[in-house]
Amino acid sequence: MKLFPYAHATHPQWRMAAALVLAQLRARMALPDHAASPSLGLLYITDRYADEAQAILEHLCAELPEVTDWVGTVGVGIASNNVEYFDEPAMAVMLCDLDPARYRVFSGVAPLAASGRSSDGDGFMAHTALVHADGQTPELTDLIAEMADRTASGYLFGGLASSRSATVQFALSSHGNLRGQGASAGVFHGGLSGVAFAGDVGLLSRVTQGAQPVGAERTITAAEGHLVLALDGQPALDVLLQERGISLDQPAQAMPRLRATLAGLRHAHPSGTGPGATLARRGQFGPDVMVRHLIGVDPQRRGVAIGDMAPVGSRLAFCERHTEAARADLTRICAELREELEPEIQDHALAHALAVSDAESAPHPARRIAGAVYVSCAGRGGPHFGAPSAELQVVRRALGDVPLVGFFAGGEIAYHRLYGYTGVLTVFTTPAP
Repeated sequence: MKLFPYAHATHPQWRMAAALVLAQLRARMALPDHAASPSLGLLYITDRYADEAQAILEHLCAELPEVTDWVGTVGVGIASNNVEYFDEPAMAVMLCDLDPARYRVFSGVAPLAASGRSSDGDGFMAHTALVHADGQTPELTDLIAEMADRTASGYLFGGLASSRSATVQFALSSHGNLRGQGASAGVFHGGLSGVAFAGDVGLLSRVTQGAQPVGAERTITAAEGHLVLALDGQPALDVLLQERGISLDQPAQAMPRLRATLAGLRHAHPSGTGPGATLARRGQFGPDVMVRHLIGVDPQRRGVAIGDMAPVGSRLAFCERHTEAARADLTRICAELREELEPEIQDHALAHALAVSDAESAPHPARRIAGAVYVSCAGRGGPHFGAPSAELQVVRRALGDVPLVGFFAGGEIAYHRLYGYTGVLTVFTTPAP
């Protein structure tokens, strides 16, 4: 597997941006260490181009006939190596050097089979999947869990499309559509789409949290739907007010603090304990914690409403977005990925390749990363990390100069869950030498 050609550009006219992207892709495809004939394209556009999605896809298909399959979506922002684009028209493309027999594009007209196996009898079995979804889809969390069940690993990665105009997804498959499902030009509205990968496609993925607990993790001991009534036997609203140091008798001071407060929810572990409890006490969340909005308080019943179902027995910790914690956790997951990929014994050339400065960290086989996909919450990008593109610069400093594309989502998908205020970083790995 060679390095994945990638490109990104911004321009008020999509055709000009596409021309810049195509020029970059062709230049990289001509390099000896990059894939010359990749078959799978990942395409992300900002919502300024959403109304032109069909024209963009058709143009790229015509200009890159060797790329037979496409997936992607729209975001209020998109990402590439060392850069993010917010509030401007832009697109990013990565071309994946994968055997077409080792992946399957799926959508509403070409769904992934319930067993995860290919319907054409070629032996393909879905191991994991990159998933894009429309946040307005009914029963979305159940559909995500069902999609995870269709893979052998139960692990998904991806996110919800985010847009201030049309919400679109790209899913164009060389395997065609199911009989009776109608025709499709590759652009979809609603539902789920993406690409499933076989088990021998090397993938590593990590979730990074963007919120930090402001109090202890507690057990939900009374609840009705989204309304948490008691935490460790105490009225939930009283716990919240005490931990935030506020009073409803002083609304001018209380409301800004309440608006900045989130809830980290962890569903009950089968054994009654779980890794999240230890992580919360250490001042950070693990990947089993889902951060949700506070959507209201009930002074009469002393309850707190959150943006998710809150079953009794689940664990909850009030939290807030925290820039330094988010930066540190993002650095941590990047370091974990590098450590897992780097061999324990290094010769001099390899050690030098892995130790060069950020400016010199060109793609190198020693890094064993052919490409990467980063899906981050739309609320994390830009100013949350201190400066434009700061979040992607953290990734580059940690991973090096690797091919990367992604988008800023309305919710992030990892495992079989829907997250918020997180980043999901997935790398395609090459075999160890």
